[in-house]
Amino acid sequence: MNFEILLDGIKELFSGDNWKMMVMWIIGGVLIFLAIKKEMEPTLLLPMGFGAILVNLPDSGAADVIDALFDIGINYHELFPLILFIGIGAMIDFEPLLTNPKLMLFGAAAQFGIFFTLCVASLFGFELKDAASIAIIGAADGPTAIFVANTLNSNYMAAIMVAAYSYMALVPVVQPPIIKLCTTKKERQIKMEYTGKKVSKLTKILFPIIVTVIVGLVAPDAVALIGFLMFGNLIRECGVLNSLSETAQKVLANLITIFLGITIASQMTANEFLKVETLVIIALGLVAFVFDTFAGVMLAKFMNLFSKKKINPMIGAAGISAFPMSARVVHKLGLEEDNTNFLLMHSIGVNVSGQIASVIAGGLLLSVVQSIL
Repeated sequence: MNFEILLDGIKELFSGDNWKMMVMWIIGGVLIFLAIKKEMEPTLLLPMGFGAILVNLPDSGAADVIDALFDIGINYHELFPLILFIGIGAMIDFEPLLTNPKLMLFGAAAQFGIFFTLCVASLFGFELKDAASIAIIGAADGPTAIFVANTLNSNYMAAIMVAAYSYMALVPVVQPPIIKLCTTKKERQIKMEYTGKKVSKLTKILFPIIVTVIVGLVAPDAVALIGFLMFGNLIRECGVLNSLSETAQKVLANLITIFLGITIASQMTANEFLKVETLVIIALGLVAFVFDTFAGVMLAKFMNLFSKKKINPMIGAAGISAFPMSARVVHKLGLEEDNTNFLLMHSIGVNVSGQIASVIAGGLLLSVVQSIL
């Protein structure tokens, strides 16, 4: 009798659209595999993968709980992305950028793919609010992508969130071939001096405050994101909240990342996720990511035409917001070409500038799209 019940259950799985549910189990399993076996952003991909399985079980009671987390943490006030930015801000050391402010140019250039993809997505027939939400995937900044897509009430939240975080995890896979395609071996071997100049404590304290005020004047819609990011950095640099800074960097960031990962999974139901549009969105996200990397590298190559002190063009690729993965990728590529070529401090400076630039880009997209709509 029990065997018959089991057999009936198996038949039920293969009836109607239930096959879609099993596809989502496989997708969840792949995310779990990448997290455990490949160690790709495990704190995020593991809860995302397990959550995808949870919400695609028949009559899953867990789905209601995860939906509630989504409403509280993302849908109503974007609390999870904002709180996570406090932890990220506490992790960031802006000293490499402050010692060489021109690195900010690469962070700005590496947002080119976002605006390029906005145009491409619009040509593909996506509504402007969806095109903008898809384009921000190129920043490789999950919290910003969630904030923009949710604020614009995009119709493709699930695909956008999964693509944004997947590309963050795939930075070590996607960026190296693009960088090598855009540069010569000689360019990759360029050594850059690091002055090691010290930045005063006052400068480090004033920097997050000044950036927040400037962004508030230029891109008001980005104030929430940049404000929480810079508040986290102020906690780090003020020197009187060391224990709070450590908590923000470790406990808070890890806890919110886990909640964020499993909350994203609430949108990964088979009916919402398994659409042709999902594949198109993932492809467009890759386009944005590729052109962001390309633009950063090409700006460095252009600057070398006029600069006496040559810039290793690979550092331009670190202008995306995936901190600190992209900086590590560039540093590793430099060592592969010459084991005495240390690019970490330069690439970190570009990487943190990309963190700021991606938030500003997101704010500008919100301002432009909301003014049109």
